[in-house]
Amino acid sequence: MQIGVDVGGTNTDGIILSNGKVLVSEKTTTTEDVGDGVFNIIQTVLKKGDISPNKISSVMIGTTHFTNALVERKKLQQIAAIRLALPAADSLEQMIGWPKDLVSNLNPIKYFAKGGYEVDGREISKLDKDEIIKIAEEIANKNYTNIAINSVYSPLNSEMELEANEIIKKIIPNSNISLSHSIGKVGLIERENATIINAALTNLAEEIVESFKNALKKLEINAPLYISQNDGTLMKPDKVKQYPVLTFACGPTNSMRGAAYLSGIEDSIIVDIGGTTSDIGYIKSGFPRQSAIATDVGGVRTNFRMPDIISIGLGGGSLIRENGNLVGPDSVGFRLSEKALVFGGDTLTATDIAVKHYDLDIGDKSLVNNLDDSIIKNAKKEITRLLEDAVDKMKTSSEKVPAVFVGGGTILNRENLNGISELVIPDNFAVANAVGAALGQVSGEVDRVFHYDNLGRDKTIELATEEAKQLAKDAGAKESSIEINEINENPLAYLPGKSVRLQIKAIGDLENY
Repeated sequence: MQIGVDVGGTNTDGIILSNGKVLVSEKTTTTEDVGDGVFNIIQTVLKKGDISPNKISSVMIGTTHFTNALVERKKLQQIAAIRLALPAADSLEQMIGWPKDLVSNLNPIKYFAKGGYEVDGREISKLDKDEIIKIAEEIANKNYTNIAINSVYSPLNSEMELEANEIIKKIIPNSNISLSHSIGKVGLIERENATIINAALTNLAEEIVESFKNALKKLEINAPLYISQNDGTLMKPDKVKQYPVLTFACGPTNSMRGAAYLSGIEDSIIVDIGGTTSDIGYIKSGFPRQSAIATDVGGVRTNFRMPDIISIGLGGGSLIRENGNLVGPDSVGFRLSEKALVFGGDTLTATDIAVKHYDLDIGDKSLVNNLDDSIIKNAKKEITRLLEDAVDKMKTSSEKVPAVFVGGGTILNRENLNGISELVIPDNFAVANAVGAALGQVSGEVDRVFHYDNLGRDKTIELATEEAKQLAKDAGAKESSIEINEINENPLAYLPGKSVRLQIKAIGDLENY
């Protein structure tokens, strides 16, 4: 049996999965202490299902805490940022274009040093070890321990970052160092931004991961712990401590994975309607389509792996105004159960519209009996328009595709939409995010530039494929279950040697799933 937990900003959802079926599901209110919240939800589902902790084979958790910390500017560490680039790439300093309040919060010290590579793999200049030692000593004297290192074109060659990391570790043994080649892709500024964010979050990652472990210890669960990452697969806790940014989009990703699993449809539009917003994405072969463009996170432009998602201000708590012609984008959020009309409140929300329109047994439906039919009609029309526009933006062709609706706000729409061949609302739709977290698969990914002139196309792809499979195995995948989920070749005409950016992802089931 597996436990899946999704820790959101408002609710924490939990499920127990056995042989592919949801045995127990529950929602609790998210607590300020994340460990207490995880303890509460797991204890609740175990009691509800009358299941012994020793029957649990693995625990999977998805959390938005790292995203929230960045957005809310909380629990972030001061950072030192080192760019290996001189004598090139010093015209734009680190953290250019960042929100001023975030820069102030991180109180960065910035350094440029010799190093880095040209686009064709030649060195810009050799790494100056004495220069790195001097920088490390200065960082140590200022009592900074969170450090981001970014070398020009490090996704092509990571040697200088790794060497600088070793030098600094000898001088600052307790340092938390983030290396850009492990986090972002080709694109100097965006990759550097993601690395700096990661460095600022590593202390919080340590705290949260340990709180998860302590919760399981108190519950006497000895099963291994895994944490969701952006692409819909799982990471071991130690990797989360190193790379907390890889969890940023795990909330909507878990919902999308859960929706595909619950519906049995592996290629479809996914609409996850919450209390405040709706996330619309696309599932291909059971996994979210990844974004091909730089992503804005907390006001910062980054380029690490993120699902291709559109978010709109539509949810169960969305305010209804202007005789129903304006829906959202603001919401009563977690106060829905006290503010909405059906719960005795004084605020007209999208939930009230749904209760009246569909005659739902939510709250006291008699409290919306007197709502004017024109308000219901106008609001329903606007809700439909918002959803249809978002779905249309997510589609890649004019052909109709199925759409799976999940999330607590799914009550807002029960009719088919333009551009959709079939609207599916699966069982357990309200806890699809926790189901997605519980799906025990891990991945290995290779994403870098190769030169086909060296070994030829077939041999290069073969070796990169084996590397991706080995990475999946190292992450905890059962070797017999590992399959190649995705191969993308992007020829780079501006580079010599038949250069290609090769992206290969391997997926496998957990060894103990």
